[in-house]
Amino acid sequence: MLLYYITDRTQFPGDENARQRALLAKIAEATRCSVDLIQLREKDLPTRELEALARMALRVVRENSLLETENREPATRLLINSRSDVAIACGADGVHLRSNDISPSEVRRIWAQAGHSARALVSVSCHSAADVARAASEGADFAVFAPVFEKKDVPQANPAGLDGLREACRQKVPVLALGGITRKNARACLDAGAAGIAAIRLFQENDIAEVVRHLRG
Repeated sequence: MLLYYITDRTQFPGDENARQRALLAKIAEATRCSVDLIQLREKDLPTRELEALARMALRVVRENSLLETENREPATRLLINSRSDVAIACGADGVHLRSNDISPSEVRRIWAQAGHSARALVSVSCHSAADVARAASEGADFAVFAPVFEKKDVPQANPAGLDGLREACRQKVPVLALGGITRKNARACLDAGAAGIAAIRLFQENDIAEVVRHLRG
């Protein structure tokens, strides 16, 4: 099961400095627990501040990664939401694209032009099976399909449900389920064909070690 922590520092209490400290601590916790992917999704930050936070987040990931892949890369990979320029500048592992963003192939072209030897890891937000099929055709590494379940704070969103997730998972790219995911319904997402789950609150509001043990146990 792939686990994808999506950040939102605005959910933490305190001023901006306190929120960033709390966020970096949570990123460290996620890394130590071998969460596979972390998306820095702080869309409200100006470019310079986002880049500074991304550099700190990447350093935290590298310093706290307890496992390495066969290629001796950190087991936890850091992606930046939408901003290929920031991802390249800070040395992140890749980019998460919005559904209306540039294509994964364009990201990789930009990545190559910047002189990066490593291949960019690219995920794409999808809201339908057609979106997932397009992401697959454009070379995405995986799709993040949402919302699967109803979210209390976004009642107007139209959840796809497990049937919608099941249809999305028939496409030729790994699909991660997002939206209203809990420890109770995560298994149903896997049974529907998801390669893993993505979440904000599930990780930020709980002890990540406990969440990981429950989900992977």
